Amino acid sequence: MSNNILSQHIETLAIHAGQEPDPSTGAIMTPIYQTSTYVQEAPGVHKGYEYARTQNPTRAALEANMAALEAGHSGFCFGSGMAAIDAIIKMLEPGDEVIATSDLYGGTYRIFTKMFAKYGIKFHFTDLSIAENLKPLLNDQTKLVWLETPTNPTLKIIDIAAIKHSLTGYNAMLVVDNTFASPYLQQPIKLGADIVMHSATKYLGGHSDVVLGVVVVKDAEVAEQIRFIQNASGAVCGPQDSFLVLRGLKTLHVRMDRHSENGMAIAQFLQSHSKVNNIYFPGLESHHNHDVAKSQMRNFGGMMSFDLKGDSYQDAHKILTNTKLFSLAESLGGVESLIGYPAGMTHASIPKEERIKTGVTDSLIRLSVGIEHIDDLINDLKFALEA
Repeated sequence: MSNNILSQHIETLAIHAGQEPDPSTGAIMTPIYQTSTYVQEAPGVHKGYEYARTQNPTRAALEANMAALEAGHSGFCFGSGMAAIDAIIKMLEPGDEVIATSDLYGGTYRIFTKMFAKYGIKFHFTDLSIAENLKPLLNDQTKLVWLETPTNPTLKIIDIAAIKHSLTGYNAMLVVDNTFASPYLQQPIKLGADIVMHSATKYLGGHSDVVLGVVVVKDAEVAEQIRFIQNASGAVCGPQDSFLVLRGLKTLHVRMDRHSENGMAIAQFLQSHSKVNNIYFPGLESHHNHDVAKSQMRNFGGMMSFDLKGDSYQDAHKILTNTKLFSLAESLGGVESLIGYPAGMTHASIPKEERIKTGVTDSLIRLSVGIEHIDDLINDLKFALEA
């Protein structure tokens, strides 16, 4: 982090943490160090960089910035959010157990059940928005508890501090996927998490032009484990992608304020529409854990889902194909608004019976509300709903 930073306000950290003017030119933006190796004065005598898989100055600036934003000890960047998840689970050994929230991203469910389960790691899935559901699953083999909050795609809110309290006396780390909230809206380490991960592809980059993953850890011992895995496995991001996320972070706070403002307006519009059955948005007072969301989040973001009366895929399909500003696409968190169909897109890898249990119905539609003018977005949805 820059030695000149006196402020701990996250808006200032997003712009300055981990970044100094380039010493050779004075460039205010961290250069893209597009190199695979570094010249050494003698064997082992170098300027802190040996080989680009192990270290890169552009990536190092992003990692320091993310550690500051998440109030952690160290940050680590990977080639994607899935590579970040992969690195965290690689800390485990056969026989270890993981308890995960049942409502989570389909790719996370897939890597848990299809990749790591066959190596002797056991995964339990339960609704952790009810904190009491954790305790019956805890045992001496529990090594990780994995949360998303808000969850993907039904925006459940999990009380991070309550889950951490339930882990008292167990040798288990708490991991929070903070992708939907971003560190501007929520800082899980301050609430008790040991590890925070992000798909930086989403809100951190913010412009739908980069794929990257981030892990931030609370203490030095875990940092050494992740650092070893990052270097040994080699699933690192390149300097160009690191630069793009650094650039995106400089406007994170202003974007998230607008995403949240637009998100609330869209949620209130949908809540009052006659064709909408359920609206999942933590900013609404009707949300099951709205009070928890208020206590641990700065604002409520731009992610939401809703389903339709009658639960008809045909009706959902008409909406999905009749929006003009909400583009039908996977991913989220960009400045442009996106609309998606979890059952057939982001969560298609989860068996249907498991999807239905978590609320991913045949008519569930997920919105990533962008930062366009709110009147235009509401009119776009109004037209599609009338279709």
